Amino acid sequence: MRNVIEIRQLSRTFPAHKRGPAVHAVDHVNMVQAEGEFLAIMGPSGCGKSTLLNIIAGFDKADDGVCLINGAPVNSVGPDRGVVFQEYALFPWMTVENNVIFAMKAAGKWSPDAPSRVSHILERMGVAQFRHAFPKDLSGGMRQRVAIARILAIDSPIMLMDEPFGALDALTRSEMQEELMELWSETHKTIFFVTHGVDEAVYLADRILVMTPRPGRVVLDLKIDLPRPRDITDPRFNEYKREILNVIHPTLVSGRKSARHRKASATG
Repeated sequence: MRNVIEIRQLSRTFPAHKRGPAVHAVDHVNMVQAEGEFLAIMGPSGCGKSTLLNIIAGFDKADDGVCLINGAPVNSVGPDRGVVFQEYALFPWMTVENNVIFAMKAAGKWSPDAPSRVSHILERMGVAQFRHAFPKDLSGGMRQRVAIARILAIDSPIMLMDEPFGALDALTRSEMQEELMELWSETHKTIFFVTHGVDEAVYLADRILVMTPRPGRVVLDLKIDLPRPRDITDPRFNEYKREILNVIHPTLVSGRKSARHRKASATG
């Protein structure tokens, strides 16, 4: 399977300003992502996960190294890459339907059959009954459904998702994870998914990249070899979680082991 996203020796430093010093966000990062692959990016806060996503999206540029999409350098945003943010990024003055219509027109995807496509996508995402509502009238989960509907409407083969479910309650987050899995199975889109949740990453992704604290470097590239739908009670699921946590929070994991050992010794 061909690589769609390729990052070579990429570094990014944000210059100092009057409110703070320079920030070396990512340092000589290398990674590839295959077509149709669901890739999750993890790491502590400030490790450069969102910086990588913004460079891939074309919102930002690297200082060194290169980011390629289908072999071509990324120089700007493009309809081949749809972005879903944690904060939805919907236009508050537009209805649900008009948010989707605007995205299609801005991407040059409007056509005679576009109105029926909009209706189909709104129905598919479970928001058709809210087509004339404004974002302020929707729950967080519904707003995120509309944000995903915009990406489906412009038919971006690559979905860049920056902690898209991070602001949702646990039940809604679980529902959206299931929805995303169904969409991915149907569309086979290439998904680059930034998350803080270890459970979420193991549940969703084909492969997980773990980054070090700033400056971010890829320290673990882990393939998740579990059948879908995944069972969070499967011992192998928890083995993957432990492997990731041991990289992100090694002192925490070793501390838990030590505490269990002390407890066992005391009771023995």
